Amino acid sequence: MTKRVVIVGSGIGGIRTAQGLRSAGFAGEVIVAGEEPDLPYDRPPLSKAYLAGQDGTEAVALISQADAAAVGITLRLGASAERIRPEEKSLVFDNGEVLPYDVCVVATGAAARPTPWNKLDGVHVLRSLADSQALRDQLRARREVAVIGGGFIGSEVAATARKLGLKVTVIDPLPLPLERTLGATVAQLITELHHRNGVTTLFGAGVDSIDHSGTQLNLRLSTGTTLTTDAVVLGIGAIPNDGWLAGSGLPVSNGLLCDEFCRVQGRDDIFAVGDVARWYNPRYDGHVRVEHWTNAVEQARCVAHNITHSDQLVPYAAIEYVWTDHYDWKVQVAGRPTHDAVATEAVVGDFTGPRPRGAVLYGDSSGALCGAVTVNWPRAIAACRQALAAHTPYAEALQGVTGTRR
Repeated sequence: MTKRVVIVGSGIGGIRTAQGLRSAGFAGEVIVAGEEPDLPYDRPPLSKAYLAGQDGTEAVALISQADAAAVGITLRLGASAERIRPEEKSLVFDNGEVLPYDVCVVATGAAARPTPWNKLDGVHVLRSLADSQALRDQLRARREVAVIGGGFIGSEVAATARKLGLKVTVIDPLPLPLERTLGATVAQLITELHHRNGVTTLFGAGVDSIDHSGTQLNLRLSTGTTLTTDAVVLGIGAIPNDGWLAGSGLPVSNGLLCDEFCRVQGRDDIFAVGDVARWYNPRYDGHVRVEHWTNAVEQARCVAHNITHSDQLVPYAAIEYVWTDHYDWKVQVAGRPTHDAVATEAVVGDFTGPRPRGAVLYGDSSGALCGAVTVNWPRAIAACRQALAAHTPYAEALQGVTGTRR
């Protein structure tokens, strides 16, 4: 009988697992161990409303000490897990504490990809509340910022900084960075939206070096030019926080490898949730790792059920979903619109004008819907998510989305 569950990681995946255990009827001890001293908080606002100063810490909080205590969740914050000892069923923390468990849930998330450049004052990453606070202070005191990396985080930071009145330049070695996740049609729309809002994009250019020049920073680009700016934000991706598992004997390969029930391979007492989990997904006949808020929430619910009802295991096979906000636009993505198997695509709606409302649907070679991207069209993304879950054929899904315009 499981008496104690220890969840390593106090982000959305860890907290939702703890809450899910209580909702599922788990009566044992639940401990959430977090590396950061801050109370658990939500990360999506860190590049948007919180960075802009519109939200305070209360608005991004996931749970308070009082609310946690009320449902029997113990928060142990400010200590980092250094090792797991699977055979002893215990965790070792950097403060010397050894914490036994009956079941462990690894929810340590992801970290900013290590920078290839010098670590200098004025160069920021954005993964934590402290990172966002430091960057917010910098943006208030500066006039120009360069963002290296045009993916979701970099693009959202660029939009926020521009709304704050800064001169913004986004640099990326790819010609259309968001194409990797949004496809070419919507990625080009976002680029044009940045341009209309005064953002400069230097796509197809890498950064060779970053150096101080007095109080400013010089970025030497692969094109041979030099860009001088007040601050730099790095948005070059993330890596799973699995380094602390080295030497444990657990299977680690770009995340912690799990079966379809999110149990670590070879273990029935260790699970993984969120960005650090790489689980077997029969939909793709292989292991996948997803760095999306919704994935962490839905995976946490599944893991909580499987811990509480170990005789009624449920596989985790949720449809991928993510959103991003740019200025007054909301872009939503379901499934895998840029999957290798994409064979056809169709545009529905109207992508012209200052606030377009449209969708791009993607089908694979078997004739099935495999992904969709919508711009300012919540009814369309809802229809697409339902179609993906039901394995609706591409042509039928396309007809259904077209019908939502009526």
